[in-house]
Amino acid sequence: MLAGTADLKVRTPSTGTAGPKARTTRTVPDVVQAFRPASQQPASQQTPPQPTEPAATPSEPQEQTRPSFSEWLAELRSEAIARGLREETIDKALATVDEPLPVVLERDRAQAETVLPLETYIARQTRTSIVRNARQMAVRHADLLKRVDERYAVPPHVIMAVWGIESNFGRFTGVRPIVGALATLAWDPRRSTLFRNELLSALEILDRGYIELPNMRGSWAGAMGQPQFMPSSYLKYAEDFDGDSRRDIWASHADIFASIANYLKGYGWVAGERWGREVTLSREAGRTVAADVARREGGCRARREMTVALPLAEWQRIGVRQMNGAALPTADLEASLISGSSRHFLVYRNYDVLLDYNCAHAYALSVGLLSDRVAN
Repeated sequence: MLAGTADLKVRTPSTGTAGPKARTTRTVPDVVQAFRPASQQPASQQTPPQPTEPAATPSEPQEQTRPSFSEWLAELRSEAIARGLREETIDKALATVDEPLPVVLERDRAQAETVLPLETYIARQTRTSIVRNARQMAVRHADLLKRVDERYAVPPHVIMAVWGIESNFGRFTGVRPIVGALATLAWDPRRSTLFRNELLSALEILDRGYIELPNMRGSWAGAMGQPQFMPSSYLKYAEDFDGDSRRDIWASHADIFASIANYLKGYGWVAGERWGREVTLSREAGRTVAADVARREGGCRARREMTVALPLAEWQRIGVRQMNGAALPTADLEASLISGSSRHFLVYRNYDVLLDYNCAHAYALSVGLLSDRVAN
């Protein structure tokens, strides 16, 4: 996964019990999230990034001519050999790729079939059946999750929420051949550098023997396994927690949970600190936010749609309150405000870590709220 840089679509996972990963089916709706202060009328909605899939970057200039796909593969083979990968691994992997995969290019260019408000997406991801399933999984894997927490200081309820939303607790991990999908996207001129590097990382994974080629399947954009890691993230964050010399994010619960925790820890997860909380804003508070509180600058779209971080005491002064009307905590913390059409959230440092996993408010808020329901 290439987290923290995305501006792609979000698709709602299904809760079925079998079949391909739901984010890659035609029947799955896309999601729109929007930030706007409570005092403003609805602004144009924007499509947030697709979970765990790579970022949309400015289109690379298309050269007047480019090599044929077979010529391009030959150039890639030479680069992979120069990186020290074994020719046997490279040839075996590339032998499965005869031509670009039209379905991958179609998915990369697809427009959203249906857009959903932020609140609708959150409601779908935190409905009773998903909460119940997450709690059951937390109980089933309690001993393992405790050991992962002890090593990485990421709590079980957060790991369960990420796992559940990424792959429906391992039910949907994708059916596309990773090498073919990445080769298609790397040959396509729109984001060739990005996906070429991911393809080379995928070849490195195969060369190290972490997964067999027939089993290396995932999303149309190359996200793999139950945590939906991009190959470069796999090489950096995937863990061999069960000690079998393989970093198996496809089937080993130990490796899956530890890899999720290691990713979050690597991006700065703060032990003992919550991600944020839902809050209420008075009409006057909404006007104050709109007039006086700046948004962040830089980063992915979701970050640009958050306010700058202010001390909780300042939010209290503005008129932000807990959902029951009580005053905000007196903790010495800074928080940013996120608003949908009807719900508002103050978020802390750990929320930024969730955005580093997938930079979309629809995703990160769903993870945070689901994790709270699992914990409680």
